[in-house]
Amino acid sequence: MALAIRQQLPWEDIVYVADSAHTPYGNKSQEFIGQRAIAIVEFLLSQNVKAVVVACNTATVSAIAQLRQQFDIPIVGMEPGVKPAAELSVSGVVGVLATTQTLQSASFLTLVSRFAQHRKVVAQACPGLVEQVEDRDLTSLKTQTLLQTYLKPLLEKGADNIVLGCTHYAFLAPLIEKLIQGRASIINTNEAVAKEVSRRLQNARLLEGQSRQPHTQFFSSASSDKLKQAVSYYWGKEVEVQGF
Repeated sequence: MALAIRQQLPWEDIVYVADSAHTPYGNKSQEFIGQRAIAIVEFLLSQNVKAVVVACNTATVSAIAQLRQQFDIPIVGMEPGVKPAAELSVSGVVGVLATTQTLQSASFLTLVSRFAQHRKVVAQACPGLVEQVEDRDLTSLKTQTLLQTYLKPLLEKGADNIVLGCTHYAFLAPLIEKLIQGRASIINTNEAVAKEVSRRLQNARLLEGQSRQPHTQFFSSASSDKLKQAVSYYWGKEVEVQGF
């Protein structure tokens, strides 16, 4: 998600926070996720941010309403791309890959009822995929086996659009495309969210000018060499990760 925002808003400073000491959120309670989300937003406000992106589908469905009620700052969330998938589907079947917490949330059920009530939605929880991405293990036999297991019921039931309902899964898109062999399209909402951030900042007249040098800072609740290597790998260059 941060990469999509950097591409959309090349002049803006970015403060990226990974709650590595408490993730993955997929099997955590809504109350716990809400507490962590509040703590992270409070930290971000201490860094003088002007908007917050909840770059996690699970955190969005679990906590964004609470965050918007508590904080007076633009807060943009992520949600699985059920709406575009339903609109694009020819077979009438939409597949969703997501965490257990996301799929069990009231927000996800509302999303389906609003935008896919005339479609069959096949939802698949994907334990283990977040960990594979954080280990930078995007192509191994273990990762392929996990994905094949999770994709199989979606394809067997005729899904022609597959929603990536977790921001981590975007890094697995090349492997997913290889495995599905053209039988379905992949729906990833990162670019759409980055455009929404740009729109919100523009409407609030908070966009930076194009003559400045942007800064990017990375923080984590569990800073380590392994995490630094992972962040540097996905960001495309070596970065420093500070604790918070």
